[in-house]
Amino acid sequence: MAMVNKNLKFLRTQQGLTQKQLAEKMGLKQAAIGAYEEERSTPPLASLLDITKIFNVNLDALVRHDLSRMPEKERKANTPSKGKDVLTITVDSHNKENVELVSQKASAGYLAGYQDVEFVKDLPKISMPVLPKNRTYRAFEIQGDSMLPVQPGSIIFGEYMEDVASVKNGKLYIIVTKQDGIVFKRLFNFTAEEGKVLLVSDNRQYEPYSIEADDVLEIWQAKAFFSNQFPDPQGATAVSTDHLAHTVLTLQAEIQKLKKK
Repeated sequence: MAMVNKNLKFLRTQQGLTQKQLAEKMGLKQAAIGAYEEERSTPPLASLLDITKIFNVNLDALVRHDLSRMPEKERKANTPSKGKDVLTITVDSHNKENVELVSQKASAGYLAGYQDVEFVKDLPKISMPVLPKNRTYRAFEIQGDSMLPVQPGSIIFGEYMEDVASVKNGKLYIIVTKQDGIVFKRLFNFTAEEGKVLLVSDNRQYEPYSIEADDVLEIWQAKAFFSNQFPDPQGATAVSTDHLAHTVLTLQAEIQKLKKK
């Protein structure tokens, strides 16, 4: 990864920034920048993403190519597609990614602040030691009873997914959408053919519905949850596999009808 270290120093000096100024932009200590540039340490993914955003460079170019020999227009980051912006993350004093907690109260401002570094920095931090390392996680406090037996107020730990194409049908996800904000559902991906995502509740009292894949701002695959209430399977109206299959077939039939009109 020596190319990254070399490129970081090149980009910093080209922009006329001191190590201290760059460290402040990245929320790090000056010593961390010095360690990167002197090849004593390799920037983690969190720092790499910050670098691409600050200097507007392509991640692949940053990691694989000598930017000092590359025309500026070729190293520029591709303009992100609508709703698919670079994820904002924070790191701790050891330069490890934090797991921010989006509480029910904070969820109201998340749509406006999810790309704001200061907003994300102000979110409380939470730990789940059993989660696999070297991945990006965020925790969300869910509302409502649409996903019973997972109780309202439960904390869902989600792993960041790059896009809707990564969705595995029938798995649990936290998605952030333009219309509904933060939603916890089972997802079925029809992006390849229809450009839609089906959202299914585990509580049968809530009808499945679909949204445009382009309306998804963030997507996190549920990996664990914490609750101070034990699930009550007797009182829950959990969805069955047969019900999920029926829902998928019904939606596919509706889509086919629309195509024929």
